[in-house]
Amino acid sequence: MLKKIHLVLLLISLIDIAAIAQEKKTKSSAGKGLSLIQFSGVVVEGVDLRPVPYTSIIVKNTHRGTISDFYGYFSFVAKVSDTIEFSAIGFSSAQYIIPDTLTSNTYSLIQVLLKDTVFLKLTEVFPWPSKEQFKQAFLNLDLPEDDMARASKNMDRSDIKDQMVGMAMDASLNYKYSSQQYQSKLYYAGQYPPNNLLNPIAWAKFIKAWKNGDFKKKD
Repeated sequence: MLKKIHLVLLLISLIDIAAIAQEKKTKSSAGKGLSLIQFSGVVVEGVDLRPVPYTSIIVKNTHRGTISDFYGYFSFVAKVSDTIEFSAIGFSSAQYIIPDTLTSNTYSLIQVLLKDTVFLKLTEVFPWPSKEQFKQAFLNLDLPEDDMARASKNMDRSDIKDQMVGMAMDASLNYKYSSQQYQSKLYYAGQYPPNNLLNPIAWAKFIKAWKNGDFKKKD
């Protein structure tokens, strides 16, 4: 009888040990990333917490991941215990390990990235590929003898007139022209505008311009 009691107690102990081992195995399986979760979050800067758009979010040592949108938001399917790598241009890379103690199949994160300042070496850009070509171009440069001669050449009236004829109106002149047109419409609102065909001053200006050759075709 005593042997039977010892045998029953031994069986009960083995069952308890098997149950504990099975529970540990289940937890260990969850910790190894066998449980899938919906991993979501937003990537922000470390200074003013502005979103970091188009951040690369990759599971380490895999090709799985996604890219955050313009507002820094991301969402994709991952596993618990996965190591997530965050990288963006101008910021230091960061990593985050998804906890293996989750009780839900969704997990959210606010990932902060710090700006990475890179100082580049000084680069000098020259318009000539070699010193010999620079020397040749410098010696062949035809400059006026003094400042007055250079100023007279730059302020030549014929050159300035040619440039002025082909120059389009800037923003201020366009605004002034549109304002004048609008004011003219308001001035003659409710009545007919004057007809310049009967205006002797307009005819005098036309005849004067005709005699001066203003209507001749210019090359």
